[in-house]
Amino acid sequence: MMWKSFFLAAGIFACVVGLELLIIDSAVLLPVDGRGGSRLVMAPDWAPWTLISAGAVTILNFCTLPIKLLKD
Repeated sequence: MMWKSFFLAAGIFACVVGLELLIIDSAVLLPVDGRGGSRLVMAPDWAPWTLISAGAVTILNFCTLPIKLLKD
């Protein structure tokens, strides 16, 4: 398995989503079939910083994964 690549991708994904949440305040979700109403989604104030910090820690920590995980 490629655990090292998985952790790097998860860290990058968390950082990107956190940065996106810093830029936008809310999003309107529209139904695909056109029926029903739209839904307004707002992230809490702590979500962007939590995702950015968790992603940064994961990216910095992926270099220190043991070699044992790479050989399996």
